[in-house]
Amino acid sequence: MKNIVVVGSQWGDEGKGKIVDWLSEQADVVIRFQGGHNAGHTLVIDGITYKLRLLPSGIVRKNKISIIGNGVVVDPWALLEEIKEIKSKGVHVDVDNFMISESANLILPFHREMDEIREDFAGKGKIGTTRRGIGPTYEDKVGRRSIRIMDLRSEKNLDQRLDLVLTHHNAIRKGLGKKIFEKDQLKKDLLKIAPEILKFSQPVWLKIDQLKKKKKKILFEGAQGILLDVDHGTYPFVTSSNTVAANAATGTGCGPNSINYVLGITKAYTTRVGEGPFPTELKDSIGNLLGSRGKEFGTVTSRKRRCGWFDGVLVRQSIKISGINGIALTKLDVLDELDEIKMCIQYELDGKKIDYLPATLEDQLKIKPVYKTFSGWKTSTKGIKNIKALPENAKNYINAVEKFIETKISSISTSPEREDTILIENPFKI
Repeated sequence: MKNIVVVGSQWGDEGKGKIVDWLSEQADVVIRFQGGHNAGHTLVIDGITYKLRLLPSGIVRKNKISIIGNGVVVDPWALLEEIKEIKSKGVHVDVDNFMISESANLILPFHREMDEIREDFAGKGKIGTTRRGIGPTYEDKVGRRSIRIMDLRSEKNLDQRLDLVLTHHNAIRKGLGKKIFEKDQLKKDLLKIAPEILKFSQPVWLKIDQLKKKKKKILFEGAQGILLDVDHGTYPFVTSSNTVAANAATGTGCGPNSINYVLGITKAYTTRVGEGPFPTELKDSIGNLLGSRGKEFGTVTSRKRRCGWFDGVLVRQSIKISGINGIALTKLDVLDELDEIKMCIQYELDGKKIDYLPATLEDQLKIKPVYKTFSGWKTSTKGIKNIKALPENAKNYINAVEKFIETKISSISTSPEREDTILIENPFKI
């Protein structure tokens, strides 16, 4: 038995979908442990494209169990729509291959509205959220006033829980000059869909324990990236959950001893969606080239991603914080046309050299990257499946990255296609 956690080592959008799909083919169980339907994973299987937002990537494969853990926040209407959408493409979804933790918290319409209200009021100080209600739902969870899936079982209990959470939200809405949110229609809407949601509901921690006893291989699927972690990311421009590998245990109800290997997905350059510090960002023709060749637009929001050079300092920091054992390097082929390629190896802050990202936003915005420059390879690497077939300059760059981040590169992706991967080490077979 080998259980693997997959996390993004940058600001998300590292190409996790392709890697997770490849791993899910070998796994018995795939589990989402944090985030919501703000993080998209694109899978291409037998010529069919699946754009998943909330469902675990294992759902598109036969004879796999897919689980949404307690650490995920669930928009019930978005979930049912995604199930309907994927069923229309021939994917089987029922209570035998899909389940949701009864403890998962629900994203409700007033959460989405609060997300929009806050972003609009923030002006230049906006975070750049996806406006899907993720943050406000996590706030209610921590504030102990949220609605959980288990609350849908009892109309009386649901009524009381809605009174509690709306007392809080309506006080804020009044203060911001917005209409209060009425409870009755929402309660009717929730009770209407409750049977469809509750049929998938289970004590997931217990199911995972049973699966572990049966020696099933479990893949824990992270969303976003470590640099968006609410504790360890570029705060406050972060998501509202812990995206580090350790949260795979907390967000599913299994112990940390359930994790045998942590795989970090890492782009050969860097991208970021939304606001916040980005030390190696390129606002020039090279940045535009990376965005164009890498098709850097969000799966869920279609927002254009900011692009920049590979930041070795940040990736190395993510590796140490999340206990990453190996790196899957993606989108190497995007760099094929460049005359030279740069990697950030230090920062300069107020005239001093530092080798980590400072914690304060003020310093994060002031730091200047110190680069090491490599000669480009100026030839196509697209579709290469053997590391020996790579151009020498590409191998030099990869070796330098591996040495700097102090972690083994276990695979290299040379196109969006799943087969176009240079496999150096299979985490399931170590």
